[in-house]
Amino acid sequence: MKKVLILLLVIISCKAFAQQDSLKAYNTNRIRITSNGMDVLGAWGLVNLGTGAWLNWGTGSKTVLVTDGQNLVPARVSTISPELKYFAQMNTIWGSVDFVTALLGYTGAQKDIRKNLSAAESLQRQNRIEKIFFVNGCLDVAYIGAGLYLKLAGDSRNSVMMRGYGESILMQGGFLLIFDGLMYKSEKANGSKLRNFLEKHPISFDGRRVGIIFNM
Repeated sequence: MKKVLILLLVIISCKAFAQQDSLKAYNTNRIRITSNGMDVLGAWGLVNLGTGAWLNWGTGSKTVLVTDGQNLVPARVSTISPELKYFAQMNTIWGSVDFVTALLGYTGAQKDIRKNLSAAESLQRQNRIEKIFFVNGCLDVAYIGAGLYLKLAGDSRNSVMMRGYGESILMQGGFLLIFDGLMYKSEKANGSKLRNFLEKHPISFDGRRVGIIFNM
């Protein structure tokens, strides 16, 4: 009887370690998907930050001499249309936010690389990242609505600022909707495989203890 119990424990342990390797593969794939996505978001943020600053404070403006009533003094004036200037300003704001968000997201994902997560922890992190991109996608729709409202309000009120800001928010919201949609789809596919695996292999292992789940 003792030998049978030892053999059973060895079999369970082997399956548990095999499960842990599989869990690590799913977690590695989740981290890879998230990290690659943050690379794309960070690059998009830098492009918007750079082009926005370039249009506002680079070749998009020049120094001219103007009078203050008595003397000629240098002043920076824009060489681009006011609407494009406001468009660039909003892109600069969005670019900085996107870049910081990408940096935080990438750093957070990398923290899990060397961790041996249990089945429960793996599932928790997978569900959380899917929820994040799903909620972000819903917010993106709201951004697009806000951008469209500003643009239409700018047209009706002949406000170049509202039109410029609205067009920028429309573009940023559209990009983020595509980005978050693709990220959610990729994370969801990895999560579905993980959930299916856990349903078929109901053995838990947290690095210290081994257990088996019996479905009653």
